[in-house]
Amino acid sequence: MLGEFDLIRRYLAPESQSSAEGIVLGPGDDAALLMPSPGQQLVVSVDTSVAGVHFPPDAPAQAIGHRALAVSLSDLAAMGATPRWCLMSLTLPHADADWVASFASGFHALCQASGIHLVGGDVTHGELAIGVTVMGEVAVGEEMRRSAAQAGDLIAVTGALGGGAGGLSAWQAGNRNLDSPLLARYLLPQPRIAAGLALRGLATAAIDVSDGLSADLRHLCDASCVGAELDISSMPLADGLVETLGESAACQAALGGGDDYELLLGLPPSALNVARQRLDALALELTVIGRFTSTLGVTGVDPEWLTGWQHFSGDKP
Repeated sequence: MLGEFDLIRRYLAPESQSSAEGIVLGPGDDAALLMPSPGQQLVVSVDTSVAGVHFPPDAPAQAIGHRALAVSLSDLAAMGATPRWCLMSLTLPHADADWVASFASGFHALCQASGIHLVGGDVTHGELAIGVTVMGEVAVGEEMRRSAAQAGDLIAVTGALGGGAGGLSAWQAGNRNLDSPLLARYLLPQPRIAAGLALRGLATAAIDVSDGLSADLRHLCDASCVGAELDISSMPLADGLVETLGESAACQAALGGGDDYELLLGLPPSALNVARQRLDALALELTVIGRFTSTLGVTGVDPEWLTGWQHFSGDKP
């Protein structure tokens, strides 16, 4: 059986890296030394993915590796940041070399696709969990925050909603086909890094949709001290969601299901056409689903549907 350091060297250690990537000292020492680009501020976020809470324990290891990084990268996307480096802590119940190899292939593939570099981490024994810290860069004053939405701004969302909840439902029903669009949305989410970069200078505020549209909209409203008027008939629903869950349940999944990892934005009406043009170049839709208001609270939707995921609430994902 492979030990901790053998697992790291064989499967988790990144390929050779250079100072051109801002890595002065990478894995192998007590800590990494990194050099941010001149004029850039560092953007840092951390997420923990726990088996049975954030993903099914029997999900494919490659998908678990992808997903663990993707949910953290989504936070960089919401800030309009360019990914640079990441750290990963892996807690394993068993030193299963085949499982770790598959997990690492999913993690490293998304690292390569997103341009982020793994610069260190840790492997330990325990219940399956993955902690990922991501670091990115954005020029001073160009970041997108939750706190700058203005009354009169449009509420817009990238892509489609409800796919995460729909995919979880499909998995629980026994669907193991990762070619299924809903299941892929749940297990292999695509962080909207390119969209976040494209929307810098246009969006007044942004947040990624991880806990559910309604919960994340409230986070954005609270931070900006505004209210919101939703038009739920305009919500873009993931392909196959209505056919799988029915119309009412599909709307509830889009509002409160979570795990969509789309970007929820505040956008001045004058910026809408340019924003759509930029996202058209990425083959990504941008849909207006409401407007921010000066009156606090969220209207246009049944209050019973204004729920979202939060830990320690007694709910199960």
